[in-house]
Amino acid sequence: MAVRPGLWPALLGIVLTAWLHGSGAQQSATVANPVPGTNPDLLPHFLVEPEDVYIVKNKPVLLVCKAMPATQIFFKCNGEWVRQVDHVIERSTDDSSGLPAMEVRINVSRQQVEKVFGLEEYWCQCVAWSSSGTTKSQKAYIRIAYLRKNFEQEPLAKEVSLEQGIVLPCRPPEGIPPAEVEWLRNEDLVDPSLDPNVYITREHSLVVRQARLADTANYTCVAKNIVARRRSASAAVIVYVNGGWSTWTEWSVCSASCGRGWQKRSRSCTNPAPLNGGAFCEGQNVQKTACATLCPVDGSWSPWSKWSACGLDCTHWRSRECSDPAPRNGGEECRGIDLDTRNCTSDLCVHTASGPEDVALYVGLIAVAVCLLLLLPVLILVYCRKKEGLDSDVADSSILTSGFQPVSIKPSKADNPHLLTIQPDLSTTTTTCQGSLCPRQDGPSPKFQLANGHLLSPLGGGRHTLHHSSPTSEAEDFVSRLSTQNYFRSLPRGTSNMTYGTFNFLGGRLMIPNTAGCQTLLSPIVSCGPPGVLLTRPVILVMDHCGEPCPESWSLRLKKQSCEGSWEDVLHLGEEAPSHLYYCQLEAGACYVFTEQLGRFALVGEALSVTATKRLKLLLFAPVACTSLEYNIRVYCLHDTHDALKEVVQLEKQLGGQLIQEPRVLHFKDSYHNLRLSIHDVPSSLWKSKLLVSYQEIPFYHIWNGTQQYLHCTFPLERVSPSTSDLACKVWVWQVEGDGQSFSINFNITKDTRFAELLALESEGGVPALVGPSAFKIPFLIRQKIITSLDPPCSRGADWRTLAQKLHLDSHLSFFASKPSPTAMILNLWEARHFPNGNLSQLAAAVAGLGQPDAGLFTVSEAEC
Repeated sequence: MAVRPGLWPALLGIVLTAWLHGSGAQQSATVANPVPGTNPDLLPHFLVEPEDVYIVKNKPVLLVCKAMPATQIFFKCNGEWVRQVDHVIERSTDDSSGLPAMEVRINVSRQQVEKVFGLEEYWCQCVAWSSSGTTKSQKAYIRIAYLRKNFEQEPLAKEVSLEQGIVLPCRPPEGIPPAEVEWLRNEDLVDPSLDPNVYITREHSLVVRQARLADTANYTCVAKNIVARRRSASAAVIVYVNGGWSTWTEWSVCSASCGRGWQKRSRSCTNPAPLNGGAFCEGQNVQKTACATLCPVDGSWSPWSKWSACGLDCTHWRSRECSDPAPRNGGEECRGIDLDTRNCTSDLCVHTASGPEDVALYVGLIAVAVCLLLLLPVLILVYCRKKEGLDSDVADSSILTSGFQPVSIKPSKADNPHLLTIQPDLSTTTTTCQGSLCPRQDGPSPKFQLANGHLLSPLGGGRHTLHHSSPTSEAEDFVSRLSTQNYFRSLPRGTSNMTYGTFNFLGGRLMIPNTAGCQTLLSPIVSCGPPGVLLTRPVILVMDHCGEPCPESWSLRLKKQSCEGSWEDVLHLGEEAPSHLYYCQLEAGACYVFTEQLGRFALVGEALSVTATKRLKLLLFAPVACTSLEYNIRVYCLHDTHDALKEVVQLEKQLGGQLIQEPRVLHFKDSYHNLRLSIHDVPSSLWKSKLLVSYQEIPFYHIWNGTQQYLHCTFPLERVSPSTSDLACKVWVWQVEGDGQSFSINFNITKDTRFAELLALESEGGVPALVGPSAFKIPFLIRQKIITSLDPPCSRGADWRTLAQKLHLDSHLSFFASKPSPTAMILNLWEARHFPNGNLSQLAAAVAGLGQPDAGLFTVSEAEC
């Protein structure tokens, strides 16, 4: 059919309109519309159809169509025909069939797609014509490719125990085409095909079936498509191992080779050892149990038997047995012979009688034997009677002395001045006991060396050894040998630590003089001088202390250093005598000591039970400025006294430290349990703890003896980045099976100083020395009027006794009464207790309420001060 060129567009429009109305809802399949009456085999068929494509950034995409036989091909995009000038057309003829072929290409830009973006998807389709009809290709969808930056869900850091499952979720950023997800472990690709313990879910979560130590790493989720590649924040996964106990070792050999002792066994937290912050094993690593070892008994000879009759060989014999006692429990056998043979005829062996002289000899021997036989019962009878008399005397003596013989303690010989000895009774078998104890503090002149730092703590591992000796002159050698034993070389030399005694079968008692329970320092050492000066009236020393005063738990003593440097008991609290040079008013946080003699004083306590408690002040310090990645938290455990706090504050100022938490008080009991400190909940993404153990310990005796300064533990941390400045964690401090405190730390290490002012208030120094009226709250003239009015006894009770009751000091009436001016003592104690912030109005109310006729003279106001 011939068509004029001018009519072709109109005809094309008619055909296209017919095709458009007849196309229906065809989407992506090739559709043919034959012309009636034509050969359908000559309909165009597509050799190349347009395919779905993505626009990356601003690069246009190319769509290609090729059909045969085809006389015309046009693109239609989103229902609109593409202009003819935008087509690039190539015509050709198929060599085998001679049919015309046609190839058309168009470019689609980002701007074209963005015009319909959000309304519908952008698509293009080819339409090819031949003489037999038209055919349309499949639709090709053109989309703008992108990948957003932010993940919808990123993996988070985890700490899991060994063999526990791990799930790390990851939801990639939104994108077209959808992003593919892969995982990196320490920057290495995780391939589930190579590791059956790992798989990736459809939701892109990484799952580790059973955590291994090798799974401790930094995990990163990676999302990528044709546009970009995105990485999530790395998630640190720590696989920790909780410690497990090894099996118990065999019980050790009994510590005592003779008698009662101890044996122990141990185990270690190595099965497995805690790793990567895992929990340490709970329980004790050492067990002790009592044991008893039978003491070896050396054998001893029984008495010799009687001589046998003279034999034909002119000898006779006697025997003895190793049975008095027989050796047992590994004791030594008797030394010597058990059979003794001698000549019984003075070496003149005569076997037959050969004359009158021999007969006379035998008769004489027989007579002597008969005399001996008659004399033997007499001797036995006399011996038994003497034995009975001795036993009755000894029994009477034991009754009078309650079973103990009187002994006298005498200094040892000059060559061994370190022992005290009881004069031994060398007439009987003896048992000697030597031992060491803590020095007693309530004797006539006890030694108390505060400067040494160890005399307040008990001597560890005190040993008591029994030595057996025979009643010979070896007793003196035993004394000198005793002082050279290895286990006494470390003990303090002197008669106050060692004693020696000898006892017979009646028993006795061996004591080391001046020994008692071990003591602990409860207050600072207060010095005032010149030492030894006697005053005309008492002064009051105010001493902070850290003990929880309870008569059932503590035995408290005031000690004073003598001129020789030793510490002596000068006052046992609760047993004060009114006429004594010293007196003490004990309160919860301080004691007020009345003394008429200057010197060096300290308050010392001896625990009477495990309920005895000391107050510890807990302070947390950290550097003010942090110029490196390392950062240390120091936890101090001090006696709850003002002086201890002040010393630590001065030390931390020199170290450049600052207080990071409000101080707290912990009650530390005399239970022999250590103090434990630990740090928890440190954010692993910002900080790393360099501590290799789960907790630290301060030994019980380091705290209890009271002489060690600046007790503290340090928790070293390390910042992951220099920009990290916020720290949030918890510090726990507790006594095993006792009281504990928990600190929640949350502050900025570069600019948070909120606790500096609190520390300044707690540690500010006392006022300097004040002389004269400015040192007292009560004006001098009013004080003298009160003393003059209340010192004389009053029948109506309006005297110093009533004032003491109103001020709650009536428990010290006997002490006040022993002084020339009881009222002056009461006012002095009031000044000491209420300095420097005493309320004069309360004192004025107490004085005015006594009912004196001239009570108006005692009214005290701030104006009169």
